[in-house]
Amino acid sequence: MRTEDVLAAIATGLWRWDNASGTVTLDGEAARLLGLPAEPVVLPEVAVRSRFHPVDWNEINGIVNLAVAEGTLAEARLRIMDVDGRVLRTVRSRSKPVENRAADGTTDYELIGTIQEIAEPQPGTTAAHTPITGDWRRSREAFLLDAGRALAEARSTAEVLRVAASLSMPGFSPDGLAVFGVAGDRLSIIGHHGHDPGDEGPFSDMPLETNYPAAEVVRTGRAIYLPTPEDYKRRFPAAWPLAQRFDRVSWAFLPLIVAGRTMGAWMAAFKHPASFSPDERSVLTTVARMLAQALQRAVVAESEQELTTGLQRSMMPQLGPEVPGMRIAARYVPTGGGLQVGGDWYDMIPLPSGRFALVIGDVQGHDVRAAGLMGQLRIAVRAYASEGHRPDAVLSRASRFLAGLCSSPESDPYTDDGGRDADADADSYFRSPRFATCLYVECDPRTGTLEVARAGHPDPAIRMADGTVLMRPTAGGLPLGIDPESDYPTTRFTLEPGETMMLCTDGLIETGGHDLDTGWARLRAVLESDTHEVPGAGADAVGHVAPPHLERLADLLVQAVHGPSSHHTTGPLADRREDDIAVVLLCRESAERPPGTALPTPARPVRRTVLTVAQVEPERIAGVRQQIRELLHDWADPDQVDSAVLMVSEMVTNVLTHTDGDALLVAEAIGELGARRLRVEVADGSDELPHKRQPGEMSSSGRGVLLMEMLADAWGVDPRGEGKSIWFELHEQSKTGADPVF
Repeated sequence: MRTEDVLAAIATGLWRWDNASGTVTLDGEAARLLGLPAEPVVLPEVAVRSRFHPVDWNEINGIVNLAVAEGTLAEARLRIMDVDGRVLRTVRSRSKPVENRAADGTTDYELIGTIQEIAEPQPGTTAAHTPITGDWRRSREAFLLDAGRALAEARSTAEVLRVAASLSMPGFSPDGLAVFGVAGDRLSIIGHHGHDPGDEGPFSDMPLETNYPAAEVVRTGRAIYLPTPEDYKRRFPAAWPLAQRFDRVSWAFLPLIVAGRTMGAWMAAFKHPASFSPDERSVLTTVARMLAQALQRAVVAESEQELTTGLQRSMMPQLGPEVPGMRIAARYVPTGGGLQVGGDWYDMIPLPSGRFALVIGDVQGHDVRAAGLMGQLRIAVRAYASEGHRPDAVLSRASRFLAGLCSSPESDPYTDDGGRDADADADSYFRSPRFATCLYVECDPRTGTLEVARAGHPDPAIRMADGTVLMRPTAGGLPLGIDPESDYPTTRFTLEPGETMMLCTDGLIETGGHDLDTGWARLRAVLESDTHEVPGAGADAVGHVAPPHLERLADLLVQAVHGPSSHHTTGPLADRREDDIAVVLLCRESAERPPGTALPTPARPVRRTVLTVAQVEPERIAGVRQQIRELLHDWADPDQVDSAVLMVSEMVTNVLTHTDGDALLVAEAIGELGARRLRVEVADGSDELPHKRQPGEMSSSGRGVLLMEMLADAWGVDPRGEGKSIWFELHEQSKTGADPVF
C-alpha cells in the first residue's frame, strides 16, 4: 500500500508549499480539508491563503521562521474558512522547512508536510483545549512586553538574573533556571534559580565537547527541547545522572545569541510536563533573545564601570597620614553618563618644610581626555610642590606644563591628496587647547597659616568657630594653560582653632540650575546647619559651636546637590550629575586644655576676617563690602551694618587713592550676641595721617573723617614703625536703641 493511501485512510493530507514559485501542491485529502474538491491540485499561494483564518495566517510566518532557526518542525493549528467566511473545521499542520538555494545564490524555503483535522471539544467536556486566539496569546504578548521592559532596565548581571528568575510565563512557568556562559573552550554557570547552593558544582567548569545539552547548544547555536525524561536519557545518557536528581520532567535549552555570536545558553526546567508547542517555543526563544541582549548590556556596563573605577582610583590619591591638629575629608563624584570620568581632582602633598599642601582643580571637559590631562597635571603639581616651590611658583610651572601639553602640532593635518588624515584628526583632538582651574593651599599645621594661590578657581569658604560661614576672597590669576607667562599672587591668612575651610569645584556650586550666588547660598545653609556636628554636642551657653564631623559634612554637601533636597520640581528624581564634583574640607582643631589646669573663662569665639586690597585691584573693594556684610549677618541693627560697610569702603578707597601701597583690613566681632563690639582696622604703608577737612558741596573727597565721627562709637589712628593703622569701633545695639548718628 502506498504512503498516500495510508494517510488518506487516516484522513491526513499531504501538501508542498514552494515559496520560490508561489505555488502549493495538494493531494486529494489535503484539498478536501481545505474545502476544495477532493482531488490532487496545484494552486497559487493566494488561493490557498484565502482558505485560512486571517488571524491564524499571521502566525504562520513566525512559526516557520522559528522552525528554520531551530531546525525543527513547524506546527500550527489553523481554522479553515469557506467562501462566506464561516469556519469549516480546525486542522493541524506539521511541516518541515527545506532550504533551496537558487543558481543566483539566493535562499528560499519549501514546506513539505501534512494536514489533519482535529476535533474541537464540546461545551461542558473536560477535554484539553488550547484556543488558537484569545486570552493565551494576549497573555503571552503582555508577558513579553513586561519581560522586555524589566530586562531592559536591569543594569548588572545580578539584576538580569533576578529578573529572569522572577519571570512567570503564561500557561507554563519553569521552576528551575540556569544561565551558562562561555570562556574560551569551557562552559560555566553565570547564575541559577530553583536550585540549592552548591548544586552548580558539576556544571561550573565543563568542556564544550561534553555530551551535555547546554554544551551542544553553544556548539551548534540551536535550541534543544526535551519534553520527557526518556528524551533526555536517549539523547544525553552521560549527563542524565546529573539531571535526574533534580526531579524535573521537561527541559528547554536555548542559545543566547548576540550579533550572531553565541555567548552562552539558557536552561528552563519544569516539574510538570511541557510539550513545547510552537507557541511555547516562540515565547522561550523570544525570552532567550531578550535575556542575551540584557546580559550583553550588563557585561558592557560592568566592564565600563570597572574601567571607570580603576581609572579614577588610580588617579585620585589618598589623603595620606593624619596631620596633628588638623582633620581633613574629601569627596569626588564623577559626572553622569558615559564612562563617568572627568577632569576634577584633589590632592594632599607633604612638603619638605614639614608643611603640607592641599590642591583642588578642574580640567576642562568631562571625557577620557580630561581625565588623562587631570592625571598628568596632578602628577606635575605634586612634583613641583615636592621640590619645595612656593604656591605661586607651583601654579606658574603647572600652567606652562599644561600649555605645552596641549600645544597644537605644527604638521599639516591634511594629506597631500586633499583628504582628511584620520591620524591627524585624532592627534589634533588630543592636542587641542584645554585649560584647568586650580586652587593651591600651603598649610602650616602648627600655626594654622594658609598661603593660597588661585588659578581661575572658586574661592574657599571658611566656617568660623561660632558657625558663621564666609566666602574668603583671594588673589588669583588666569586658569592654567591659557597664558604660560601668567602670574599667580599669593594670599595669606590664618585658619583659627575651630574653623573649617571648604575647597570645591564649580560642579558642587552650579549643578541643578544654580549660578555662583544661589549655589553658594545652598552650600552655606548646609555648612551653617547643626546636622553635621559631633553627635551629642551643640552650642553651649556662650555660643561655642561643636566642631563639625567632617565626613558627615562632606556627605551632606554632596547630598545637597544630588539628593532629594536638590530637586525643585515634582515627579521622579532625575540624575543631576551635570558636572564632576570634588570637595575638600580642612578643620583646625581647638586647643585642648592641659591636664590639671583650671577651666578658662567662658568667652564667645572671636569672629574675624583679614583681607588685602592691592593698588592694582580696586575692584576688590566690592568684595570687602560683601565680607563685612557676611561678618555681620546676624547683627541686631541693619543700619549699623550699613554704617560699617560705608566706613570700610571709605577707608580702603582712601588708602588706594592717597598712598602708593596696599590696604590691609582686619575686622573682628567680639562679645556676646546683642552686646558685641566690632573693631575694623585698615593699615597702609604711608606715614601721612588723616586730617579733618570741610569739603564743599561739590567736593569729591574729604568726608572720611567726618563719616567716622558721625557713625562710629570710637575711632582713631595708630602710627606704626612703617605706616599707620586707622580703626573704628561699633557697639551692637537693637534697632529701638539710641541711634549713634544723632
